[in-house]
Amino acid sequence: MFYETSKNDHGLPFNPFKAIVSPRPIGWISSVDLEGRANLAPYSFFNAIGDTPPIVMFSSTGYKDSVSNIDETGEFVCNMVSWDLKDGMNTSSAPLPHGESEFEAAKLEMAESNLVNVPRVASAYSALECKHLKTENMRDLDGNETGSYVVFGQVVAVHLADDVLTDGRFDVTKVRPLSRLGYKDYAVVNEVFEMGRPGA
Repeated sequence: MFYETSKNDHGLPFNPFKAIVSPRPIGWISSVDLEGRANLAPYSFFNAIGDTPPIVMFSSTGYKDSVSNIDETGEFVCNMVSWDLKDGMNTSSAPLPHGESEFEAAKLEMAESNLVNVPRVASAYSALECKHLKTENMRDLDGNETGSYVVFGQVVAVHLADDVLTDGRFDVTKVRPLSRLGYKDYAVVNEVFEMGRPGA
């Protein structure tokens, strides 16, 4: 089949785009507002975009609390989601009134960060402390604002549970990271395989 995205004439009951671009890691973003109230929200349009220095990004459809908090304070934490935290992550996606804590709603313990004034999810196998680089309100081919806000942050510190290491390497089969697919679907990493690059 073929369809043009501007027409969305695929004829399917649901748009397949997000199912095609998958699996996607979930950036579980914690932030605080200027009053110090914590916010926690999962974003599946998330990824690392560089390693020297380490930089991550996430995209929000609409100017939500996470984006405004980060624009105001310049800091956030990306907590990584594992299988055992899937229910807490899902609960934290509920549209709570501004100022209400998703940490409390999801019954998640907060832990202090070291270099940013934003709490992290204490039970997350890893948390990336980030300083805000910039926020972009993306525009389409015609120059119109899309309402998709992309937040870029430089990772300044990493928390990593000691028990997820095997022979000095981060072992994804121990943490079973959760990924977002299309529709209401998720996946978990249970096994890996290795391939060397040609000539390496």
